Amino acid sequence: MKALHPEDFKVTSRFAIAGCKTSIGHPGTHDELKEALGEVSKQLGKLQDKMYANNRYSVLIVLQGMDTSGKDSLIKQVFKNFNARGVNVFSFKQPTALELKHDYLWRHYVALPERGKFAVFNRSHYENVLVTRVHPDYLLKENLPGIEAVGDIPADFWAQRFKQINDFERHVAQNGTVVLKFFLNISKEEQRQRLLRRLNLKNHNWKFSPADLDERQLWDEYQKYYEEAINHTSTAHAPWYCIPADSKKTARLLVAKAILHELEKYDFHEPEVDETVLENINAYKRKLESEDGR
Repeated sequence: MKALHPEDFKVTSRFAIAGCKTSIGHPGTHDELKEALGEVSKQLGKLQDKMYANNRYSVLIVLQGMDTSGKDSLIKQVFKNFNARGVNVFSFKQPTALELKHDYLWRHYVALPERGKFAVFNRSHYENVLVTRVHPDYLLKENLPGIEAVGDIPADFWAQRFKQINDFERHVAQNGTVVLKFFLNISKEEQRQRLLRRLNLKNHNWKFSPADLDERQLWDEYQKYYEEAINHTSTAHAPWYCIPADSKKTARLLVAKAILHELEKYDFHEPEVDETVLENINAYKRKLESEDGR
């Protein structure tokens, strides 16, 4: 199987979405990719166990992408070997009435992972510089001071939001949360095929919404704003990866490898065992072994 190097897809300089591939051909057969993902997933599961025992770090995985880019299935496959208590997934839809009573980052702060755990944001705080840019009228629901109409949005508003997001991510990173962000980059043609599949397969009809077609008409705007958001927010403490996602299996493996590659840089060691326990291990064993099993 062709070697895949996640660092090749890390955004470390000026990013142009047109230069980000949606496909890298066929790095391996179906079975090879499945086997490779299974192995990386197992390694991640073991690493999360160590991270839990270490109790110093947590991990935030941000997944963004156009409709049908494969976020849900990626989560299912990449994290399948985790202890269920070790990972929490949050899918951020339209803000609720309660959430709109707070600033836009509030609901993301309260969903951050505990030490020793992973959190996956399936869509994230980046919706607030993507969807709201394509549909600026959504911003009016936030009841921001001085913004009564779309025309009131100041020229530097989005630059301020990028700074706020960078500050948010820097803050959580400095306090022990590893932040990794993935843009699942599919082609417009691949999206068309996946939407058709939802319509052609009866058991997938429920996934389709007429709104998907409306949003598809805004493809170029979304691409423009993704590019701008990634350029303003890919940092050393919270990097973006632009993942070719026309092949779901390849995308899953690349994301898994990128997470493992980053986390292997950390020394997640188990806490030292209390000296009293170490000195009396044999005594504890004898006591348990002497029980009759009833």
